[in-house]
Amino acid sequence: MKTILKDKTYFYIIVAYIFSVLIHSIWVYQFNGYEPFIWNNQFMINTNDGYYWAEGARDFIKGEHQKYDLSPIYEAPSILTAFFYKILPFSFETVIFYISAFLSSLIVIPVILIAKELKQLEMGFIAALISSITWSYYNRTLVGYYDTDMLNIVLPTFLLWSLMVALYTKKEKYLIYTGLEIILYRSWYPQSYSLEFAFFTLIALYMGYQYYKKQDFTYTLTLLTFMMFSMMGLNGFIRLIIITGLFYALKKGIFKQYLYHLFGVSIAIFFLTGGFSPIWGKLKVYIFRDSVEVTKDILQLHFFSVMQTVREAGKIPFEVFANRISGHLITFVLSIIGYILMVRKYPVMFLGLPMIGLGFLAYSGGLRFTIYAIVPLAFGIAFLIIKTVSFFQHKILKYIFIVVSSILVLIPNIYHAWQYRVPTVFTKNEVKNLDSLKKIASREDYVISWWDYGYPIRYYSDTKTLVDGGKHSGSVNFPVSYILTHEQIKAAKLARLDVEYTEKKFHLIDEEKIEKDSLEYTRSNIAQMTLDYGFNNVNDFLASLELPETKLPKKTRNIYLYLPKRMINIFPTVAKFSSIDLMNGKSIEQPLFLVTQPVKKQGSVIELAYGRNHFLFDLQKATIKAGNKELPVSTFIVTRYDKTLKLQKKIQNLSFNGFVVIYMESYNIFLIMDQNTYKSTYVQLFVLENYNKKYYEPVILSPEAKIYKLKI
Repeated sequence: MKTILKDKTYFYIIVAYIFSVLIHSIWVYQFNGYEPFIWNNQFMINTNDGYYWAEGARDFIKGEHQKYDLSPIYEAPSILTAFFYKILPFSFETVIFYISAFLSSLIVIPVILIAKELKQLEMGFIAALISSITWSYYNRTLVGYYDTDMLNIVLPTFLLWSLMVALYTKKEKYLIYTGLEIILYRSWYPQSYSLEFAFFTLIALYMGYQYYKKQDFTYTLTLLTFMMFSMMGLNGFIRLIIITGLFYALKKGIFKQYLYHLFGVSIAIFFLTGGFSPIWGKLKVYIFRDSVEVTKDILQLHFFSVMQTVREAGKIPFEVFANRISGHLITFVLSIIGYILMVRKYPVMFLGLPMIGLGFLAYSGGLRFTIYAIVPLAFGIAFLIIKTVSFFQHKILKYIFIVVSSILVLIPNIYHAWQYRVPTVFTKNEVKNLDSLKKIASREDYVISWWDYGYPIRYYSDTKTLVDGGKHSGSVNFPVSYILTHEQIKAAKLARLDVEYTEKKFHLIDEEKIEKDSLEYTRSNIAQMTLDYGFNNVNDFLASLELPETKLPKKTRNIYLYLPKRMINIFPTVAKFSSIDLMNGKSIEQPLFLVTQPVKKQGSVIELAYGRNHFLFDLQKATIKAGNKELPVSTFIVTRYDKTLKLQKKIQNLSFNGFVVIYMESYNIFLIMDQNTYKSTYVQLFVLENYNKKYYEPVILSPEAKIYKLKI
């Protein structure tokens, strides 16, 4: 212990790590004892995607896995979580809640190690403190944010360290370090391909510079060869064997004579195993994305693109962009200046440019990318602080300036961490409903709901879903959107069809009648239904669902509809995915659905707020006034829950036509909707509990969520 304390490197790492964990745990202090966020005596996680990995880890631990249930049982995050659960004396819920804070704080290690190589430990310590708690990093790695982000920056920062030290020292051991880090990074986060290739490109340009200057570039070419064999699109174990063999050959002295041949082979295999396709695929998703997806099968259907509705993939204001990277706009500007000055003094730091570039992609590609730029720019501001302090003559003044400057940079980030009070994905009562469903449904049954809730539904009810946080393309979202936003008969029939068609594909694969890349497998369910029922127009097929003679496939499992209260706020977004003519891609008139808050009441007039807009609902006149327009209201409904949590309704028919207004008294919200939306399955079953007894039966009815079982 004394040795550790004497070694400044270890000391700085320990202090920075503890600081990071404490800041990441502020959430626990803020919500300590708050029952709605606690399940099984532990806080629940606060990110939807976390339930995906939790499901995989749970199934890995239990040794339970059903084919095609989409559980990531053999993925790295699931396996690592299971490992920690096995070796630590804590509950599974405790492990998945705290693991993010402890693993993400490891970022301080490679940051300080980089600074150690530059002989600037104090700079590294400052950079470690800053990068470990910056806005975007905190948002995606605080306690409860159980997702791949907990190592998504740690691993590339280790890779940055090994590449820098490799070029700095030209030692052979860093070649194997680099290869292992690339393999580990890819196994943890398959999308790492783009960043790895960006590092490779920079080093290749450096080798070109060495060639131009007639310098020896043997080591650089060797490094590129190790990188390329580690990056290629082969199984991780195969790549591990290859780079281990290469390193053995290097140590035996038989590598250099085949260097050019090996490099050529690595390039050839690179293109044979995918080449630039993965990078182009990501650019298409985040940069060159279309609002409509067009299928390539015989019907050429048009689906609404999910990327148009994902907040973290949208363009963000510049100030938000700067704050997420550095905590404050001023710090951001100073960080860029500092990074430029740092590169001039330490050219090897130019390797941080790919991470900055990927971070800056956030300005147009979505806020999720800002996390990548934090480390290089944390170095930038830290270097500027250390550079400035060199102008001071007195030692005391130097220490004061370093401390004060560092605190000023940290304060906006700590303040943000204190203010950022993100809720858990579900509340305790919502989880109770799914836990009750788990005792009723089997693992082969399906629960239909919107994709936002797919992962937690699967985790808590241990059932299957049609859509989730990863399976949510326009083609799979369309049927679910249609089910939730259209009348009950069509919804019930399409629900049975979509589930049975989904399972049918799996059985055809098992029976070796189709392959996963075949047209019948990749064709959307809605397209296959249309063709199977003898139509060449999807609209005609959907219209036929109203007909009593429409035959449905044989029932192989139960289907449940999970309709949460929280879906009210995103109902218009849900509706977008089926508000499109699949044949030509043209938008169908968007259903009217407004969630408003009552402001005040004067006589028969209620003022309602919808964002910055205000409406006047006049009960006596049966109208809603929006600006200078007066719109008719046909029906006014008041709903509330009594002491036994049973829904009570009071319906007033005001006129023959017009909009419908529903006052959900227990939630103190007014819903304004058109007639078609009023007839939708979600409104009828959740808001009003008006269910068609031929097609549905209630299983769980609570203020938080309603669960119905399909009877057909």
